[in-house]
Amino acid sequence: MAPSSSLDPYRLDKNEVLESPFRFREKLKFLGPGFILSASVVGSGELIATTSLGAKAGFVTLWVILVSCLVKIVLQLEFGRQSITRGITAMNLMNELPGPRYGKRKVSWAVWSWLVLWIFKPLQLGGIIGGVAIILNIAIPYLSIAVWTIVVAFVVITVMLFGFYKVIEKISLVFMGLFTLFTLLALFMVQNTGFAVTWPDIAEGLSFRLPKGTVGFAFAAFGLTGVGGDEILSYNYWCIEKGYARYTGSKDDSEVWKSRAKGWIRVMYMDAFLSMIVYTVVTAAFFLLGASILYQRGDIPEGYQMIETLSRIYTDSVGPTAKNIFLMGSFVVLFSTLFAALAIRTRVFSDLFGVVGWIDFSNMRTRLRTIRILAIIFPILWTIAFLVIKLPVLMVTIGGIATFVMLFIVVIAGIWFRFSSGEKVVPPGRIYKIFLIISCIAIFMVGIYGLIKLF
Repeated sequence: MAPSSSLDPYRLDKNEVLESPFRFREKLKFLGPGFILSASVVGSGELIATTSLGAKAGFVTLWVILVSCLVKIVLQLEFGRQSITRGITAMNLMNELPGPRYGKRKVSWAVWSWLVLWIFKPLQLGGIIGGVAIILNIAIPYLSIAVWTIVVAFVVITVMLFGFYKVIEKISLVFMGLFTLFTLLALFMVQNTGFAVTWPDIAEGLSFRLPKGTVGFAFAAFGLTGVGGDEILSYNYWCIEKGYARYTGSKDDSEVWKSRAKGWIRVMYMDAFLSMIVYTVVTAAFFLLGASILYQRGDIPEGYQMIETLSRIYTDSVGPTAKNIFLMGSFVVLFSTLFAALAIRTRVFSDLFGVVGWIDFSNMRTRLRTIRILAIIFPILWTIAFLVIKLPVLMVTIGGIATFVMLFIVVIAGIWFRFSSGEKVVPPGRIYKIFLIISCIAIFMVGIYGLIKLF
């Protein structure tokens, strides 16, 4: 999904400012960044990591999922606010953090740390591309999983390079919506089986306990569900490309500019909160199905049997005929995740290369060329990772743990932006700041608690 060649969303122009919509219906036309994030995490987070956590630990870790979905949105909003009021990209924001600096351009430790942590991310996406290949192998076993993996990578590269992403995105959103509704139906129908979810089960899930053997899965799920560390940072780019920063215009401290900025911030809030409601409901549904069915059966999604195992959350609740619906739905979800993840990773890395001085990110032609080159390189890396390791759940889990570590860097950045270098012209209210502090404390507490249980 490359930016339009006729309009550069990263360049602010006073002739392109636009007053924010006032009515609810009008605001709906400008939503999107939050739902793109949801599409990028639903495959690895909700479908794989969340369900696997439920299968591994049972109901006792429900609180991990709920806290993960609810506490990180304030950090997401902070990066969104920065994009609207300053029009600055996420990697340039990270480069503003205080602390050690390295290289000729004296680049912040946060940027270099992000680059190092992203080394583990091909494992996560490799697990997802492997999941798609496994589904296709089940449907058409004539081709091996390895061959299907290469085919999927080729299709993803082709779609991204030749601009068919918009069509795929619209089709995927429809199927993802249907898949979500069917998942909720499965959760409803499981109540009529021997795997029914009871109120004592829910109470156990809210006991804030974390069995030692589930810490790795819990860290991965916490990093991947809702919006992870990389998705929070990614929100900045989608807000810019949606036009929020361009419509607000360059900051001039005038009352007109303040009013316009506040209006687009309100639109951004609406986008983030509506998407949070969607992914929280979906995440909880996947977890409860995994905990109620797979945990009681003793089935843990592993290796090439991952999809077969996960499909039992449908077949054991709705019936054997639901397997085909699960395969189709999971295919669309995982495939959509690949596109959304590739779209944002090419942008983040292009921005990072610009910060360290390897390219000129402000030059649109250079930026687009870099994005296209990375759109070829990344799927190849994902494919190699899966063909070598062949353990999709483990790969997603490792990627989730790396995402959890990224989250700590994002927390530091969020605190710095808000209380040290945040915009003073349109500052948020006291309640916003209180929730930001609570969010940061909650994330640190989960990390500390998990490390205590681990060691």
